[in-house]
Amino acid sequence: MSLPDQRRDEPWTSRVLARLWAWWRYSRLFLLFAIGLFALWQALVVGLGVPRYILPAPSEIYTQFWRNLPRISYYTLVTAGESFVGFFVAVGIGVPLAVVVAFSSVLRKTFYPLAVTLEMVPKIAFAPMFVTWMGFGYGPKVIIVFMVCFFPVLLNGILAFTSLSEDLGRFCRSTGAGALTTFFKVRLPAALPQLFVGIKSAAVNATVGACVSEWVGGDAGLGYYIQIASGDMRMDIGFAAIFVLAAVGLFLFGLVVLAERWLIPWHVSQRVSAHIHGG
Repeated sequence: MSLPDQRRDEPWTSRVLARLWAWWRYSRLFLLFAIGLFALWQALVVGLGVPRYILPAPSEIYTQFWRNLPRISYYTLVTAGESFVGFFVAVGIGVPLAVVVAFSSVLRKTFYPLAVTLEMVPKIAFAPMFVTWMGFGYGPKVIIVFMVCFFPVLLNGILAFTSLSEDLGRFCRSTGAGALTTFFKVRLPAALPQLFVGIKSAAVNATVGACVSEWVGGDAGLGYYIQIASGDMRMDIGFAAIFVLAAVGLFLFGLVVLAERWLIPWHVSQRVSAHIHGG
């Protein structure tokens, strides 16, 4: 019996425990580092008597998180909604548009330079305009998140779909494969690793776009709450919101990583990751 067959015959509890143990072996150094960092932070703030309005201790941040949990939970839903909607719309539009641009010489000479130019413009510059046009509602925030996420997906997608070697393309044609078959069987799988680079970049920046848009013209959300807390010199509340904002971003990034593992398990990066995690 082969090793994969033996693993499938093991009880699911054993497989779960094995994966948890592998995860602990891989992550324990970071976890110990994080615990040590927070312990050092706590000791320095308490030992040096740093005022709370300058730098709060982790224990104070933890206390304020639970004390303000209802409001933080509501603002988290607002920011997460803006981030997720803007991100998924950007991916849903950016990937098909990247395919169109990659296969159109006219668009590569006209639209692609425009997209590169717009990517270099800070998206926060558009935020006051959208607030003026659309008010302080949900729409302007989603549009800013969309703009932050759209261009990394688009530009990496164009690069991904135009990177297939000419030799491989000629080989596909020599086998009698049509354009559609070549795209789905060869070009799309080959493009996915580079495409996920852009999608990961978009996931990292989604909460940044939501937070910045809430600073400029928001009346709810974690970015708005951080701004209010900072104005009131309540850095403990501000840090609590920052940690939650980081958790939202990590959750979205984790979803992208799971999708990557599912769609391209054959890629060398996924094989190495599975080996490290004991998969």
